[in-house]
Amino acid sequence: MNKLRTLMLLLGLVLVLAACDFGGGGSDSSSNEDGEALKELNVSINQDPPAFHPALATDTTSGVIVASVFEGLTRLDSDGTPVEGMAEKIDVSEDGKTYTYTLRDGKWANGDPVTAHDFEFAWKWALNPENAADYAYQLYYIQGAEEYNTGEGSADDVKVTALDDKTLEVELVNPTPFFDELTAFYTYYPVNSKVAEEDPDAYKNPNNENYIGNGPFNLDKFASSSEIVLKKNDEYWDKDNVDVDVVNVRIIESEATALKEFEAGNLDYLGAPFNSVDLNALDRFKESGDLSVSDMAGTYMITFNTEDDILKNKNIREALTTAIDRQGLIDNVTKGEQEPASGLVPLTMKGFEDHRDYFKSNDAEAAKEALEKGLEELGLNSPSEVKITLSYNTSEAHAAIMQFVQQNWIDTLGIDVTLDNSEWQVYLEELKSLDYQAGRYGWVGDFNDPYNFLELYKRKGGNNTTGWESKEYQDILDKATVETDEATRTQLLKDAEELFMKDFPVSPIYFYTNIAVKSDRVSNMDPDPLSNLQLKYVKVNE
Repeated sequence: MNKLRTLMLLLGLVLVLAACDFGGGGSDSSSNEDGEALKELNVSINQDPPAFHPALATDTTSGVIVASVFEGLTRLDSDGTPVEGMAEKIDVSEDGKTYTYTLRDGKWANGDPVTAHDFEFAWKWALNPENAADYAYQLYYIQGAEEYNTGEGSADDVKVTALDDKTLEVELVNPTPFFDELTAFYTYYPVNSKVAEEDPDAYKNPNNENYIGNGPFNLDKFASSSEIVLKKNDEYWDKDNVDVDVVNVRIIESEATALKEFEAGNLDYLGAPFNSVDLNALDRFKESGDLSVSDMAGTYMITFNTEDDILKNKNIREALTTAIDRQGLIDNVTKGEQEPASGLVPLTMKGFEDHRDYFKSNDAEAAKEALEKGLEELGLNSPSEVKITLSYNTSEAHAAIMQFVQQNWIDTLGIDVTLDNSEWQVYLEELKSLDYQAGRYGWVGDFNDPYNFLELYKRKGGNNTTGWESKEYQDILDKATVETDEATRTQLLKDAEELFMKDFPVSPIYFYTNIAVKSDRVSNMDPDPLSNLQLKYVKVNE
């Protein structure tokens, strides 16, 4: 879900506003001031983004919008490599702990200059504990950031400083090899500090007239449950390299309906990070050669509430994990060439390319043995006394996957399993507040390092939806953050993953793949391994 990006990644999606033609199929519906036809791109998402404020976004639906409206010090190119964004020049100290950014002559959509003060303001706003930004921990690489966010320090202690309008200095706790990738992530985006100080709610409401960005597109319109319209930002510093004039984002909840709209020429693309391809159409698109499948740094899993009366028991969690037939699920339901997951970190991450095999899938004997131990520890006499509600966000694909898992648990373990679904924003809140037992979860990497997956569970709160915490786990990750030898660091991260998986706070199901189809009228529209798709680089071929 969760880049929660509490990536959270959506496999299936739902509802639609039928019969709305936004110029799809290549016929432009509007023109510019010179009478030239505008290049329009037509895509869909499954529901309203939960957040429009960069510091409050935690999911891919929100992320794909804010990544188009804002720009950080760096931006990922079409291959996922960080390149200069608002920073024209980046200087790094010899010890790798101090970054000095020289900003280019960028502007906000209202014509205000983008300054170093905007970055300092935005980062400290995200860290302010009163703002409850779940992704605040992504800023903990900065000196004083964790202390401020946890109430043990002040904003003045955070070592991000606007030396002048054009110069930003950032001092890190430790050398961080992936810091250039972090500054391309939405928690690190700026906001117009002048606007935000005058109107504190400006960036929480997309329909606020003061909601302005500094990225390649402006958010021109948001109609809840209907559409989002993005228009090319004429104040953007690199506007000449933005090909698309208008992005029409339809909110279509049903993936089956989205498929019909794509086949009718009203949508140009189906796939991550916007939506997904209807599972029933995968075989057909494979046969025609239109389906694109590539590896993705993401894990689809079931998360357990370890504070629940039943699921607090490790053996019950182990029984549920080993009872799932992952390969059968992939072969018969998802059909997207996914890889069965036997660990938390995807195989695409450097040093983690091989299966770790912390548990076996579809192992009825091991599952029943663990269940018996759990029943005894809980003082229960029969598997039928174990009642589990398996939750998921409304989606045809998620429903199919959860039904498969439900049947695995019933057939193998003989327990009572009930399915429950809710709308995305409601579901996220249920996970965050631990108001669930077991639930669907997805995490796609925010940056290309195994640490990003493991740090999710370093502490309670934030994007940790399990309630699980371990001092030993924290100590291992702390050692990894200061370790400079690559091989030693990788082993520490593997040790952390092993400790985590032996306690089963989550049940990894499979490692994601990018599955997409697109119309002939678009190009440069392929997500990178982290499922980022930069609209800045998309071309419309008329």
